[in-house]
Amino acid sequence: MTTGKKVGSIIAIIVVILLVAICYYRYFFVFGEGVKAGELNYVVKKGYIFKTYEGKLIQSGIKSRQTGTLQNNEFEFSIANQAIAEKMMANSGKFFELHYKEYKHSLPWRGFSVYVVDSILTSKDLPQ
Repeated sequence: MTTGKKVGSIIAIIVVILLVAICYYRYFFVFGEGVKAGELNYVVKKGYIFKTYEGKLIQSGIKSRQTGTLQNNEFEFSIANQAIAEKMMANSGKFFELHYKEYKHSLPWRGFSVYVVDSILTSKDLPQ
């Protein structure tokens, strides 16, 4: 191999490694994770090619900028697997504590949201 081919090969390998690292960081690196709690508003299965489960949790009691008023905070998320989604669909309107992972960007087969729920911590009826 000539010196030019060696340098070209090394540069190509470095470029490929950088592209793989950037793709991993943007789409697979878990940027944050935590727990959100609130009333489950809905869970739906939707998508054109990749059917994913999407949901919305309503967190109440968040103070708004105006004194004396309350503002609802909505948490929109995708769901990691079908078993969790079906359990949530059967219990819409209940109070849930959900564990989620936050990614930098979404993927079509993972869902529309960067927040992906991977487990249900607790589920209980709302007080009447």
